[in-house]
Amino acid sequence: MEQRRLGHTGLRISRLGLGTFNWARDTGEGEAAEQLKVFLDAGGTLVDTADVYADGAAEYLLGRLLDGLVRRQDLVIATKAGSVPDPAHRFDASRGHLLRALDASLERLGTDHVDLWQVHAFDPTTPLDETLQALDTAVHSGRARYVGITDFSGWQLAKAATWQLAVPGTRTRLASAQLEYSLLQRGVEREALPAARDLGLGLLPSSPLGRGVLTGKYRQGIPEGSRAASQQLAPFVAPYLDDTAGRVVDAVTTAADGLATSPLQVALAWVRDRPGVAAPIVGARTAWQLTEALSVEGLSLPSEISRALDDVSAPVHRYPDQDWSEL
Repeated sequence: MEQRRLGHTGLRISRLGLGTFNWARDTGEGEAAEQLKVFLDAGGTLVDTADVYADGAAEYLLGRLLDGLVRRQDLVIATKAGSVPDPAHRFDASRGHLLRALDASLERLGTDHVDLWQVHAFDPTTPLDETLQALDTAVHSGRARYVGITDFSGWQLAKAATWQLAVPGTRTRLASAQLEYSLLQRGVEREALPAARDLGLGLLPSSPLGRGVLTGKYRQGIPEGSRAASQQLAPFVAPYLDDTAGRVVDAVTTAADGLATSPLQVALAWVRDRPGVAAPIVGARTAWQLTEALSVEGLSLPSEISRALDDVSAPVHRYPDQDWSEL
């Protein structure tokens, strides 16, 4: 698998990442081990997790696999901190909480450092400079090699990245931004992605398959056992089951038929090769699903197909981005 630099850093990662959101919940240890083996055999290196995935069990499972299945140096391990299971206070990016969470992640993972440590969300109740000081502490102490942010808006991303660049050598520049990005969710193109590119952050798209909808599995209804059929995850998928999304899925399916490939591969190739993207994060329940996603490595979309998909999925940005000269 091709390797890419993460933003304006020296860290090299595989251009597809393996997500572990399902691990220790829908994906057991045996299946997770098979996924990791398939991923490594394909040349993958970036494995993304978080301290709240399965209440920490996903990290613990990855740590067990590191202990017996793979060598630590063969992986680029990314994890996150800052989300908390409290409906009244969902995010805590205070220095104390973040550093305690990092120590707990390292213990579950069974390693002395993570390669990429990410703030899971913007916390409006904590001064941003305090949050960023925790990232500096993590790097200076050797517990994290690189740092990034997740699910920040454009202005939040720009403020955080600019703050870190203001004192070179003392503050640690942000390496990455993990944001949802797909043919069904292109909102990052308005402000967040341009800010990330300008400030040297590599984009790690989450849900690059439009929460599974871009695979085409929902064209004829909701299959049994799918996310949309799950009481817990149905609200997560529902926003992408409308008529607008259906037109995009139809276009992806048409493109896939013309290229003799699958809608999954077309959708994944599109987002993987967008400007500013370092590595989409692919989550799979089974090794078979992951193998299909990894087979996209040999696919590059023809320019005319990319343009057609751009057109059919183009988001509507009005003020202040509307071109008034056309009115």
